[in-house]
This record gives sequence, C-alpha cells and structure tokens, in this order.
Amino acid sequence: MRHHFRIKKFIVPLALTGLLFGIVSFTPVSLPWVKQPLSANAAVIQSDSLQDAFTAAAKEFGVPESILLSVSYNLTRWEHHNGEPSTSAGYGIMHLTDNEHGDLEDSKGSEEQQNTTVTQDSNLTLSAAAKLLQLTPDELKSDPKQNIRGAAALLAQYAKETTGTVPTNPEDWYGAVVKFSGSTEASAALDFANVVYDTINQGAERQTSNGQLVHLAAQQLKHNDATANSLKLHTSKQDDADCPNSISCHFVPAAYQQHSANPGDYSNYDPADRPNYGPDIRYILIHDTEESYNDTINIFQNPYSYVAAHYVIRSSDGDVTQMVNNKDVGWHAGNWYFNMHSIGVEHEGFAKEGATWYSEQLYRSSAKLVKYLANKYNIPIDRAHIFGHEEVPGLSASKQKTMHRDPGPFWDWEHYMELLGAPIHPSGGSQKLVMIKPHFQTNQNSFSDAPSQPSDFVYLYTSPSFEAPLLDDAATQGEDKTEALNWGDKAVTGQTFYLADRQGDWDAIWYGGQKAWFYDPNQRNTVKSDGLIIKPKAGKATIPVYGGAYPEVSAYPSGVSPNTLNPLQYTIQQGQEYVAFEKVKGDYYNAKVFTYDPYLDSKEVIGNEEYYRIQFNHRFAFVKASDVDIDAN
Repeated sequence: MRHHFRIKKFIVPLALTGLLFGIVSFTPVSLPWVKQPLSANAAVIQSDSLQDAFTAAAKEFGVPESILLSVSYNLTRWEHHNGEPSTSAGYGIMHLTDNEHGDLEDSKGSEEQQNTTVTQDSNLTLSAAAKLLQLTPDELKSDPKQNIRGAAALLAQYAKETTGTVPTNPEDWYGAVVKFSGSTEASAALDFANVVYDTINQGAERQTSNGQLVHLAAQQLKHNDATANSLKLHTSKQDDADCPNSISCHFVPAAYQQHSANPGDYSNYDPADRPNYGPDIRYILIHDTEESYNDTINIFQNPYSYVAAHYVIRSSDGDVTQMVNNKDVGWHAGNWYFNMHSIGVEHEGFAKEGATWYSEQLYRSSAKLVKYLANKYNIPIDRAHIFGHEEVPGLSASKQKTMHRDPGPFWDWEHYMELLGAPIHPSGGSQKLVMIKPHFQTNQNSFSDAPSQPSDFVYLYTSPSFEAPLLDDAATQGEDKTEALNWGDKAVTGQTFYLADRQGDWDAIWYGGQKAWFYDPNQRNTVKSDGLIIKPKAGKATIPVYGGAYPEVSAYPSGVSPNTLNPLQYTIQQGQEYVAFEKVKGDYYNAKVFTYDPYLDSKEVIGNEEYYRIQFNHRFAFVKASDVDIDAN
C-alpha cells in the first residue's frame, strides 16, 4: 500500500490518483520528438500479415474467422502492444490473461464480492492456451501469430465444453465467446458476447499502429443463447446502484464515519441531495486507481483514508462498484470546488507503469456508465465536461504543484470519446481555435522514465523548432520535462486553445500565460473547434486566474465562514486569448460536520460574482467575468 495524505477533502491518497513513488526508471533512448524504431515484436507483425494469421488460425482449429476477428477487435482492437500487458495482465492481440496482476482476492470477504470476482481459471487463459499449443507463455506474449493460435485453440475447447462439438455454424459459438470474456458475472460476460456478434453484423476495418490493415466483413448472424446455458454465471442485484442495465454493477458503501466528539472529524464524503439540494452536477472526472480493484474498494471502505470516488471499474471485465451515491459529494478531486460539482469514476490501472495499457473492456464499461450519467444529469458529452483528474487545478499556487496526474498520458481520449458517441472529428469550427488531436496509436512519444509508446498529447516548445527547449510551466519548474507525468509541457487530446500563431509546420497556442509551440504538419495533430473566446478587459495589463469559482465574501450568511480564493501563480497578459466553456456564479457548499441531514447542517452559498471556466494550460482555470472581454469568434 502506498502512502496517503490525510487532509480532509482537499488532498487525496497518492495511491489513488497518480503521484507515483518508487517506480522503476527507464533509460531514455531518444529525444522526445523522435519516433521510436519498431520493436522486434512489432517487426513480427509487419513481416507477417495479421489478416493471414487470423485466417490460418481459424482454419487450423475450426473457429469461424469472423468470431476470432471480432473477439480480438473487442479486446484489443487488433493491437499487439509489443507484447506488454494490459492493466489486467492481458497479453497480445487476443488479450490472453496471466495472474501476475490478477485481482483474485475479495475486498472484505463478503459473499457479494466473492460472487463478482473473476475466477482463477478464467484469469489464466495465457497459460491454458500455451499448454494447448505446447509452447511457453512467453512465446504467446511475444509472437502475435502464436497469440492468435492460442486464442483459437481455447475458443475451440470452450465450444466443445458448451456444445459438445466444434460447431460449423458461427451462431453456435456464442457460449464459447461468453466464456472467453473471462467473467462469471452474467451482465459482463453476456454483454461482451453480444458486442462480439454486433461487430460481426456491422463489420469492422482498422489500420493498426504497425500499419496492418485488418478487415472483418459484415455478416448477418444471430446468436444461439442456449449454448451459454451450461455456464455458471452469477447475476448481481443492482437495486442500490445507479448504473445502466447493460453493465455489471453493484453498490458497496464507502465509509462515512465520525471519529471523535468533534463533529468536524469525519470521512470520506459529504451528504447532499444533488442536484435538488447542494451544488449541481456539471462534470465527470476520470481517475485511475494506482491500486488493484479490490484494494481500491478497501481504501474507500476505510474511514481513515479520507477519500472516496463514486465508482470503481475493474480492468479485466469492466465490473463496476458504486461506493458513493451521486447525490453526495465524494472526496476525490483534490479540489473542493470540483468535488462539489462532479462525479468521480476510478479505473483500475496505473498512470505510468512501463508500457501497460488500459483494457478495452474497461474502456467500454466506463463509456457506458459515463454516457448514462451524462444523460441523466444533463452533462454535455465533450472534453470540457468529461476530463481527467490531471486537468483539475489546485485552489492555490502551492496546491497547483501537488495536484494529481491521472489517468496520465496513456489514456486513449480519442477512442474513449468515440465510445461515448462524441468522436473528435474535423468540423467547421473557428479559424481561431484548435482542438488537440494526435492519432493515439501512431502518436509514439518518448520519455525519460518510461518506454516510448502511444500517448494522448503533443509536446510544447518555447519556439517553433525541435531544438528549442520544452515549455516550462510555473507549477512544474525543476521537473524533468520528458517525464511521462510532467504535465507542464503537454497539450492533451480534446483540449481546445486559441491559435496564437502559425509558422510552417508549427502552431502556437496561448498556454498558461505563455506562447507554446507544437509540431502540426498539415494540421494532422489538430481539428477546428468552437468556443467562447475571452481576453483581458481593455485597460488591464494583466488579470489573475483562479482554481475555483467561490462567492464574494459578502454573499456568505452569518455563521458561515467565507472561503476566499487566492490567485494561482499565473497571470493572463493583454494580447493573450483563451477559450471559455461556461459562465457561472460563484458558489460554495458549506459542509463542515458529520450529518445524516444535509438540509439541516449544510448550506449552499451562491454569490453574484461571475466567472468563466477556461482551458488555461494542461488544466482548467477560472477568471472573473469582470476582468475579461469577449472576442468575436
């Protein structure tokens, strides 16, 4: 277990949101802008056609090629990831799983948790497949052809177990696909199999990061549900969980406990009745756990952890545990203003652990949950309202330096927004604004402390040249600029900025009070965007920026101590412009004591001072409406 801070509401456990310690460093192999040479594993993929490998394995083991292709697509999108494991220890194109990072123990020994834990047998498909092929597990990790063969052999075995034969009709492979999902939870396992068949009906085509074009022709198939009847799947009750019916979801309450006679000595969230009483819900925050799924649940159930997000999602199968009611204010953002207005979703994984990658089942389950929540609470499905913990500012200059950095540069925002039904596509937006969009799989950045791998950002420079220094943000000064979690020189997929200049293949944006340059030949790393453009009011040389939007002192009633804002360590100078996403009145949810009746013991304070929330640098910030003018877009 990693170290924790125990400062109520404002600082969350380091174990849970991205400030990592004791991580193995990797020797840098190149400058940050240089694309890395293909590894030996990638070379195998290039020299042997993936399409041919699927065809050969399907023929060898009697598996319909459409089934094999669709299973792979819905586990890895036909990516081999150079043989590196996913966050749930899945390897290769077929995501064959090992148990080295397996999450097999239950969190509290309760029957409910035992029922929703992936079984050991289903968590060891790598060794099972290797045994069928009489190869070593390492061979299936490194060689994509053997990885595909191993999965085909397993699917054939599962088909025999569920139907008694190797069926010739693809519709009779449903039970085998259900078992291959690796989950014993009915909603997760059946949903995976249904998506596999839906993909076959729709067809799919994709060019992988290694240049391989893989094609799954559309084929109209039904699925024989009876072939899954022999599998012992568990159905969890979702009576108390606020989730869509299409995902496996259950409620395990986070600890809410008073620790002493002092009513202000409590944890791990604040009761409210959002949006009826207390602040409205405006944002959904994406976290990673930096712990296993069950350890994260344990932490949130510990009354002395002083942290709890609303949801936790398991990597292996997308299983969801809700731990805080959405009406209540969870302590997850490290910034009370964003806590007030958000729902926090934790994803099992690590912001920076070698070349480990987030699993497809985790992405898909998360997208279903977040889309459901966004629709329920009228949250726009865009990157201004669904964003990472790393994009949350501190409430002071000192907090800006220590805020967390998850889910990190290896979260695929491009793919995630596609799953949410809001893909980042070129549009007829303003010529003055650009949205960052490097293609994740081919955007291979280099780091001083992690292997080169696909990532979600562009490096920022002080001038339009690779020879220029990388940008130095005021809150990250002194840090290695090529560290994976140093956010001060990185603009992330989906973030929108004002286009300050363009020279040849380079674009400049206003970023954190500076002009920041990034490589954008033929605008391949950006798309046009829309937004409200703000600039310092005429006559003001500079204006301050803030990490929240609290009311003016005069708005606080008697008995409620004013919570004043301090400017962050930046200013916006005359001539700089930024994009604003919303105009809000300052508000503050005064929740200071342990209570079961927020209507009695808590109060929402709303002022008259108005603020704009802007994309300032890697993080959001707020400016007072009285300090800015609106630029014609």
